[in-house]
Amino acid sequence: MKILFIGGTGVISTSCSELCIERGYELYLINRGNSFRKPPLKAKILTADINDINSVRNVLANHQFDSVVDWIAFNENDVKRDYELFKGITKQYIFISSASAYHKPPVKLPITEDVPLVNPFWKYSHAKIDCENYLMNKFTSDNFPVTICRPSHTYDKTKPALRMGYLPFHRMKNGKKIIIHGDGNTLWTLTHTKDFAKGFIGLIGNPKTIGEAYHITSDKTITWNQIAEILANKSGYELKPIHIPIDFIAQHDKDWGAELYGDKAYDTYFDNSKIKSIVPDFSADTNFENGAEEIAEWYKQPSNQIVNESMDNMMDLIISNYKKLKG
Repeated sequence: MKILFIGGTGVISTSCSELCIERGYELYLINRGNSFRKPPLKAKILTADINDINSVRNVLANHQFDSVVDWIAFNENDVKRDYELFKGITKQYIFISSASAYHKPPVKLPITEDVPLVNPFWKYSHAKIDCENYLMNKFTSDNFPVTICRPSHTYDKTKPALRMGYLPFHRMKNGKKIIIHGDGNTLWTLTHTKDFAKGFIGLIGNPKTIGEAYHITSDKTITWNQIAEILANKSGYELKPIHIPIDFIAQHDKDWGAELYGDKAYDTYFDNSKIKSIVPDFSADTNFENGAEEIAEWYKQPSNQIVNESMDNMMDLIISNYKKLKG
């Protein structure tokens, strides 16, 4: 198969690029080369900015694809652009949406793909919903061959589940408290990128998936308290948690509050029957114990120890004000 990835060197897409090459697919990447993650050696790089329509059309001249995957489309204008660029030159267009688009708070558990897409809390999710609606309308009206994929919390060695980057390790190293929203006992699903790729590869070039939506996640869940404990154990630091209500966090940091209410505030786990019907041997085998070990090793490297000082200060402020409130 001849496949085009827009992006292809991100947290999730890197593992998918590598698996495509392993499977012997002819993989092209539209990529500006800004990521520290390197594309597979056998991938063919089309250097262009996806937002520069003329340059993209020039590099795509005379190309036809079995599948085009946009890993970096985040709003309706992005997918409108893709529709104009790729209609007629691909047999399939895969849009990377988000499982955070599902109704919040959840209307049922486990979550299945037929759950309504309603998220009034988080602009990121709402924009993904707009993208899905636009593309499915084009599928209905113009037979645009779209497939929707909805990852949930998918991570690699660079992405600890706690906010954000190296910061939780920096705080633990310096004896600071780690904020855990609510009581920390809500269930959460974490999926390693290499596991996600095993499911995603079954969507690519598969005509059965046209006009359909799929999420691809682990079947395992753990609590936010467990997530923090595992990361602390793997890093060798002492965990000093403090549980703070989401309302209080949101009063200080609207973006953090929106992300929590729009995604992480609730018990969240998924029924993966639909992706398994396409990829019967799909399973997410990487438990977070192993994933956290990779993360801890990554952040032991001094070059990766970049502290977001404004977020660090914000966390200190939230904790200080919450302690004052509680007396």
